[in-house]
Amino acid sequence: MNRAALFVLADGRFPAGGHAHSGGAEPAVAAGRIRDAETLKDFCRGRLHTAGLVAAALAAAAAAGHDPLQLDEAADARTPVQALRTTARKLGRQMMRAARATWPSTDLDQLATARPQGAHQPVVLGLAARSAGLAPLDAAYAAAYETISGPATATVRLLSLDPFDATAVLARLAPELDQTAAAAADAARRIPDEGLDALPAASAPLLDITAQHHAAWPVRLFAS
Repeated sequence: MNRAALFVLADGRFPAGGHAHSGGAEPAVAAGRIRDAETLKDFCRGRLHTAGLVAAALAAAAAAGHDPLQLDEAADARTPVQALRTTARKLGRQMMRAARATWPSTDLDQLATARPQGAHQPVVLGLAARSAGLAPLDAAYAAAYETISGPATATVRLLSLDPFDATAVLARLAPELDQTAAAAADAARRIPDEGLDALPAASAPLLDITAQHHAAWPVRLFAS
């Protein structure tokens, strides 16, 4: 196992397109739900335990070698809003480009051929982790971390929040990130016995609603 590859995969500078997305932070700032570091922490905590848990489990399952096409369908079923499905596939397509250039593999090539318009990003991330020699838990960490680091970084730009405060939010959420990644990896381990129903399907209706509204904004700083 090449654990050091996790730093490359989770690095915000990895060219997978995440910098253009706020993870729902932009509409939350506009609505006044994110105003400062404390409300950012509340937002990130909610996102971590819903969208983050689901993404982490899908990534862990892909890294464990489960059928990525079935996982992609499972991701679709857990993403009820068209705007978020579109975003997930766009990010998946960009992640695929970066992953194939960094860790070429037959698994990535086959998924790229089967899903030319892009598979869901967590599934691609999990396959990238597998191609990099990482474990399912590593993939879960990368996916879960991304779901909170994206909004934290975006809020620095949206609110001119002090970057030190934004980073402190991520640090304070570290114990919950550990728990989320562990729960996601455990769900992936149960798939052989329970099928894909073992994967969590936690929902965040407000994130879904605001994502759909945000997609129709004529002017916005972030793509999602």
